[in-house]
Amino acid sequence: MDWQEISGSWVWLPQQPIGIIHFLGGAFVASAPQLTYRWLLTEIGKAGYAIVATPFVNTFDHLTIARSVLNRFETIVAQLQSKKLLPQGYLPIYGVGHSMGCKLHLLIGSLFSIDRAGNILISYNNFPARRAIPLVEQLDVNQTLNFEFTPSPQETNELVLNNYLVRRNLLIRFNNDDIDQSLNLNPLLQQRFAQLICLLILPGNHLTPLGQEITWQTGEFFTPLDAFGQWFKQGLSQDSYRLKQEILRWLNPVISSR
Repeated sequence: MDWQEISGSWVWLPQQPIGIIHFLGGAFVASAPQLTYRWLLTEIGKAGYAIVATPFVNTFDHLTIARSVLNRFETIVAQLQSKKLLPQGYLPIYGVGHSMGCKLHLLIGSLFSIDRAGNILISYNNFPARRAIPLVEQLDVNQTLNFEFTPSPQETNELVLNNYLVRRNLLIRFNNDDIDQSLNLNPLLQQRFAQLICLLILPGNHLTPLGQEITWQTGEFFTPLDAFGQWFKQGLSQDSYRLKQEILRWLNPVISSR
């Protein structure tokens, strides 16, 4: 099985799916998730989950983006079911987001009627536009102009606190990530569903979910350069493997513990 494009989204289908993942990536890497997040999503797919990765282009109107990616996801699932590529019966649906993708899943869960078994929110980011987009801060513009995302960070927090309906959530923060805001999100979700919120702090940084497997071929003789190459590969891959394992453990603790 390999990635295939269906109605503008990228899909990975196992033979007998045990669940569906709706994946939304970060603001500047979300346009090609089948490439930028290829290793992580493929590994989750190999564990039995159908992956629907919905690309999007970032604008100031995050509400419109959230509505669009949800509509596209639901359309694709219906198409796959009609073609018998997904079973007609119930399959749990999980939202998985990275950075801005987390905000979109939070908006979807707060504003639309959906059925989600849970959300995995990795490196949540909800900064205002003037911090999230450096160019905006450098522009010599009238400060009264509204250069802000819709909804704003504060409006997003209020929506989550008052309306968020997805009960089970895994928040993942990396210990070397200066733009992660999971620690601000956690208490909001705790007020909604205190017993069903898990916060994990893992080794890595904001780009860890984009890690790709590196193949290092040694020559006829093992050299110091080969030793460095294998050490570098192990260090780079270790954080990505840990992230994958924790995601799969949360999705299905019974299978992952075997």
